[in-house]
Amino acid sequence: MGIKKILKYGNPCLRQQSKEVHKVSKKIKELVKDLLDTLYSNNGVGLAAPQLGENYRVFVIDTSSGDEALKPIVFINPKIVKKSGAFISNEGCLSFPDVYADVRRYLSVTVKALDGHGRSFVLDAKDGCLLAKAIQHEFDHLDGILFIDHVRNRFDIEQKLAEKKLPPLELDRMLEEQDLEIQIQEKLKEDKK
Repeated sequence: MGIKKILKYGNPCLRQQSKEVHKVSKKIKELVKDLLDTLYSNNGVGLAAPQLGENYRVFVIDTSSGDEALKPIVFINPKIVKKSGAFISNEGCLSFPDVYADVRRYLSVTVKALDGHGRSFVLDAKDGCLLAKAIQHEFDHLDGILFIDHVRNRFDIEQKLAEKKLPPLELDRMLEEQDLEIQIQEKLKEDKK
């Protein structure tokens, strides 16, 4: 238990589909503790089980900052039950040290999940807040999707990956997301008026 090594981009575990958790067992509770310990030791916002080499549908998020008290949220078997709007989110990932890119995200999401004690809860994250971005980012990890798959500027991210000596972009994994891009373009036009 404790701080674990975070897998870097290129590790095949990051591209695997994660398994449902059938029981919030001692093993799962230890995994949650490891996720939180590792998240805090790396000054992250979110961390998913696959990033520690554990393919379970579990992630943790803490959007507290500065002198605020820690506010960890545990998500087990999460499902995004509602999503709306679109915006450009500048994101990084602990599996991609010092790599940031503009990606397409939904503006608001509603997620249903189990907490660290196996109790069901529903959470709304609205208006492109950090929590909304983090939920989508970590949820993707559970399906083997990485933030670079949502990237808007392919050439920019390819250069950043090369600079950090990370594997190249996997073009066959890039998501089209035309509905999100159309909404983003419309908003950009409105903002120019």
